[in-house]
Amino acid sequence: MTAGALGPQDREDAIAALRNTAGRGRELDVLIVGGGIVGAGAALDAASRGLDTANVEARDCASGTSSRSSKLIHGGLRYLEMLDFALVREALQERGLLLERIAPHLVRPVPFMYPLTRRFFERPYVGAGVALYDMLSAAQGHGRGVPLHKHLSRRAMLRTAPSLKDDAFVGAIRYYDAQVDDARLVVNLVRTAAAYGALAANRLKVVNFLREGERVVGARVRNQEDGTEFDVHAKQVVNATGVWTDETQAMVTDRGQLKVRASKGIHLVVPRDRFQSTVGLILRTEKSVLFVIPWGRHWIIGTTDTDWNLDKEHPAASSKDIDYLLEHVNRVLKRPLTREDVEGVYAGLRPLLAGESDSTAKLSREHVVAHPVPGLVVVAGGKYTTYRVMARDAVDEAVRALDARVAPSCTETVPLLGAEGFRAKWNKRSRTAERAGVHVARVEHLLNRYGSLADEVLAIIGQAPELAEPLPGADDYLRAEVVYATTHEGARHIHDVLTRRTRISIESWDRGVAAAPVVAELMAPLLDWSPAQVEREVRHYLARVDAERLSQQQPDDISADSARLGVDDIVPLA
Repeated sequence: MTAGALGPQDREDAIAALRNTAGRGRELDVLIVGGGIVGAGAALDAASRGLDTANVEARDCASGTSSRSSKLIHGGLRYLEMLDFALVREALQERGLLLERIAPHLVRPVPFMYPLTRRFFERPYVGAGVALYDMLSAAQGHGRGVPLHKHLSRRAMLRTAPSLKDDAFVGAIRYYDAQVDDARLVVNLVRTAAAYGALAANRLKVVNFLREGERVVGARVRNQEDGTEFDVHAKQVVNATGVWTDETQAMVTDRGQLKVRASKGIHLVVPRDRFQSTVGLILRTEKSVLFVIPWGRHWIIGTTDTDWNLDKEHPAASSKDIDYLLEHVNRVLKRPLTREDVEGVYAGLRPLLAGESDSTAKLSREHVVAHPVPGLVVVAGGKYTTYRVMARDAVDEAVRALDARVAPSCTETVPLLGAEGFRAKWNKRSRTAERAGVHVARVEHLLNRYGSLADEVLAIIGQAPELAEPLPGADDYLRAEVVYATTHEGARHIHDVLTRRTRISIESWDRGVAAAPVVAELMAPLLDWSPAQVEREVRHYLARVDAERLSQQQPDDISADSARLGVDDIVPLA
């Protein structure tokens, strides 16, 4: 059995252990509710301190906000302009840790260009800010893998990004941040937590909290796959449910609540050849900033920042949202992008701490940890890059209420699964490819997704060479990756594979329609699906794609939300 695997039997074993937590001495130390980046980080933090830990998620790992971000690990240049030096310094420290120690196989440097529109005073002003950004990074003792910024003349800028209009800018400053496949980082965190002893299971929804008087002593959970319910007992419960924080808190108390507002951000995915540039681009808009981000053979363009009060499970991108992004990026391009250039669209919700401001763009990205009633810790707010700090603070708060002495957080020094030996594996990738009988480009692809665990995927190919074939309509991904997602990464349904374990749903022109039947056939024997279940899975995925396409043709949020709600998130199992 592979340490940290999240296969079907691992899930059954975790559920059996969770059912066995009733009675004094059997309860968990910490139950973490929410399988996003903060919940996954908290599970690793608690488990690596030696605590009996469990992590439950109502849908799939990273199925909410944590798979729909801009996929950047960054300090946030715009927060410097707001004089929020503490937030930037903290985020840059976390960026360095992820790049160098925690997840070098998943987080890598990415260059950006900050264009200048005014002569004379703008360059020294922006240059000073970017220099401070570099200096704050270096001061943390991390970030050496990210090159320093460089000033570009107008001519040098146009050589770097020939697709820009000749008169769009007077010059630019190139600087570096980092990027990550956000969903893969979350799955990796959960697997690493499981390797340290945490119980982890998705499709377990908390329907209520258990109480002894005022104290929370666990949660009632429903297995979404068969409808059964059972109690999970714990000394402390950590609520890390992001934009669902208000709803989960309301199960316990309406006093002293943290209030979270959801801000919708959408992103477009376009082919790399539609915009000629060797670097990404950051543009200022009237509301916020817009990124054009390199993403393999694609660009990600985003994001918007608008209040969202509709369905939180399926935030929908409207035609108005798409037009907004295209309009702003086209202002600086020689050849404008059109709807026909858009391969994929995705929408996500940021959990922002509610404040006095009416504009979600102005709300704080700081995080808050609270203990509204005994036994329940709530963590909310923050940003993706600082997930580890949020997780540490939440577990620190839970630990204060435990009787036993507990070690401090050590996640600063804990590499995720696949990180150890990654660089050595990268250096020998050509020999690995020769030995495995696959092209070196395939080995590089696997190393960039699994790190040193790529050997496990290659072992699957060794046992069944036909799994080295790519998926239909998605040449970047191998059939073996579907098998691995099911046996090691907790994938339970087609859309888990096509939207999160891979990015086929946003990177292929047909959004995964051609791949869906093949994915279902590969998953079926591993999950004991009947032919009828295979048909249900494919039909559900195709309906999901149709609903998303329809929502993206609607003029506003209400009609887009209505169109997207036509398909449930969870496929019923017979």
